[in-house]
Amino acid sequence: MDLDSVVAVDVHTHVEQDGHGCFALDEELLDASAAYFRAGQDRTPTVADIAEHYRARKMMAVVFTVDATSGTGHPALSSEEILDAAAGYPDVLVPFGSVDPHGDPVPAVRRLAARGARGFKFHPSLQAFEPNDPAYYPIYQAISDAGVPALFHTGQTGIGAGLPGGHGIKLRYSNPMLLDDVAADFPDLTIVMAHPSVPWQDEAISIATHKANVFVDLSGWRPKYFPPQLVRAADTVLRHKVLFGSDFPVITPDRWLADFAELDLRDEVRPLILKDNAVRVLGLV
Repeated sequence: MDLDSVVAVDVHTHVEQDGHGCFALDEELLDASAAYFRAGQDRTPTVADIAEHYRARKMMAVVFTVDATSGTGHPALSSEEILDAAAGYPDVLVPFGSVDPHGDPVPAVRRLAARGARGFKFHPSLQAFEPNDPAYYPIYQAISDAGVPALFHTGQTGIGAGLPGGHGIKLRYSNPMLLDDVAADFPDLTIVMAHPSVPWQDEAISIATHKANVFVDLSGWRPKYFPPQLVRAADTVLRHKVLFGSDFPVITPDRWLADFAELDLRDEVRPLILKDNAVRVLGLV
């Protein structure tokens, strides 16, 4: 596909299985997540599965895993293998890397960026870190130096939902206000706040409005459940700052787009959200 023929860019899809039969999460978390999202389709797609799914829909997709080895004790999928596999589908897939923020991840950031990572994915709650702690600032400097965006999970997470103690996962790490510090201290770093940031939606809107380097992806929630203030902002002040994301495989692009068609948005805003804003943020042109 050439970019002109692409109808949408999904900036948020998860690789949940590698070519060796290993999974991104342990079985308990996978089952809890599938139940939370009522995911009826395959919950553990490979890179090839995602490429096939999106090519059939004339869409592009950002693909990644989350390296939460320290936070969960579960070994991460290899970002290197995801980058290598995605290289076979350059017309469809935009691969991101992921690093465990604990320890010394800066060399890994540089290695993955040199290998073709077009951005980096973080999940503060799953990775068990406060993103505004200066201890993690060298990571952001390395990503900024590479000239690629950092995408952070924000708000409620379906991972661990309904389990005793939420499987030990702490939601406060994903308060978007922690990213306001990062955005202020790294003005050259493009930050994407993933998901409607429930219960901190107003904070996320404020940050994205205030910080030129901060964007919002709309993944992880079906649009019919979006907070009304988010819909209003997407149609007006944030029309150039919001991005289509599904959270595939737990929400499919078909399911998301069917709801999106019913939102009260101006016709001229829809292509910005579905494609144009992502093309600019990801540097696809």
